Amino acid sequence: MRKAALVVWIGLLVQVAHGAQGHYARKLLADLMEDYSNALRPVDDTDKALNVSLQITLSQIKDMDERNQVLTTYLWIRQVWHDAYLKWNKEDYDDLEMINIPSDLVWKPDIVLYNKADEDAGESSTNVKLRYNGEIVWDSPAITKSSCVVDVSYFPFDWQQCKLTFGSWTYNGNQVDISLGMDSGDLSDFVENVEWECHGMPAVRNVKMYGCCSDPYTDITYTLLLKRRSSFYIFNLLLPCFLISFLAPLGFYLPADSGEKVSLGVTVLLALTVFQLLVAESMPPAESMPYIGKYYIATMTMITASTSLTIFIMNIHFCGAEAKPVPHWAKVLIIDYMSKIFFVYEVGENCTTPESDKAPLYPEEPPYNDRDDRFLDCGHSNGHAGAHHGRPHRSHANGNANNSRHQYSSHGGRLERGESKRGCPAPPHPPNLRHLNGGPKGQLLYPAEKPQLPACPCRCPGPQHQQVVKNIQYIANCFREQKATCVKAAEWKKVAKVMDRFFMWIFFVMVFLMSILIIAKAS
Repeated sequence: MRKAALVVWIGLLVQVAHGAQGHYARKLLADLMEDYSNALRPVDDTDKALNVSLQITLSQIKDMDERNQVLTTYLWIRQVWHDAYLKWNKEDYDDLEMINIPSDLVWKPDIVLYNKADEDAGESSTNVKLRYNGEIVWDSPAITKSSCVVDVSYFPFDWQQCKLTFGSWTYNGNQVDISLGMDSGDLSDFVENVEWECHGMPAVRNVKMYGCCSDPYTDITYTLLLKRRSSFYIFNLLLPCFLISFLAPLGFYLPADSGEKVSLGVTVLLALTVFQLLVAESMPPAESMPYIGKYYIATMTMITASTSLTIFIMNIHFCGAEAKPVPHWAKVLIIDYMSKIFFVYEVGENCTTPESDKAPLYPEEPPYNDRDDRFLDCGHSNGHAGAHHGRPHRSHANGNANNSRHQYSSHGGRLERGESKRGCPAPPHPPNLRHLNGGPKGQLLYPAEKPQLPACPCRCPGPQHQQVVKNIQYIANCFREQKATCVKAAEWKKVAKVMDRFFMWIFFVMVFLMSILIIAKAS
């Protein structure tokens, strides 16, 4: 029972004490505001400066607009000064040391943000804490938009230094002297930002002279040190650009017959243009271009050059029969040497194949065993046959080709055994067809060694055999011309293939060096 009564008495005393303090607080406020004016600077001597202590606490970075160069922050601003007309003796008011009153009732320094970037004053009407010795503490939150010179040269690995300059707008340094509450901004309650890291907020007190006034003005400048978090931009801008840029050299490796070499270069160029537009939209329109923009421009230039070279090489690849032969220096430099350096081989050929075993660009002609032109000589020895068949028509020659082939094959069997219709020895290879042995790559259309047989003194079969030999000559000439054309086209194709491989490695090295350069510049 005694304990319960004691608790009740204590509670009553506390309520009485609070009631007494409330009574004294109202009395104190009435006494203080009786002859007080908040329009004048609260000093006893007007020649003395009123000292105002300023302290900034950074709570949050709300936004960084690089294009408009505006930084939006949420700050807690603490201002402390002494008011000479708001003092009291605490013993006269039941030891009351501090009261909270509206800030509109007291004089406040007109400290503003000099580099403000919006029209809203952002001033809040919070209460002030008034102590018995005249000290006033004013804590006010503020969302500020300040101008910040953004340097995007190293985007997205950039550091930014944004300044927040606070000072009195009308009072000079001889009237209001602003001092630092702390050596730097308070970051103990800072809320982390998803894009920016805060690495400090040092503060500096400045005394400046302006052209409009002869008195000095003091201000406090806080420098906000920000570092951009680059992971988002690495995975969404840089890495796709690296991968796309490595597709440009692969366009040279794509076969020319696929018809997609130029399409690949144009597609890669359009993709990089889209990424370049994304970067340009977020960057300020300044003369200093970020390194990532320079990398995009360099890569787009390289892809444009590779596409142009691809068109040039495709023209070489599709050289037809009307093209000139490959020059000798190109054969020696490109086909003989550069093809080995860049490992360009034909199908079924590799770097370990001996030179003597390497297959030619096109297969050789099959040898054709025929006899000497003495068939024609024997035919011409018969005047009647020569007069009647001296100028046969082409249609007659082609029409008798199949019939003559059968007769010639049956007669050839006897000639190969050293016989003829009239006992003539088998004639040797025709001398007027020996020039066929001068085909490409030393091909021999007839054997080099021929048996030396005596001339046929008798009359040999006439017009059919002559026409067969002429037809064979015509077919061999056509085949030789076709093969020469194919060999020439194959040489131009190999030149184009070697040039493709050469430029592929050149552009691979360029892309690699540009990637290393952008990373080194960023670091």
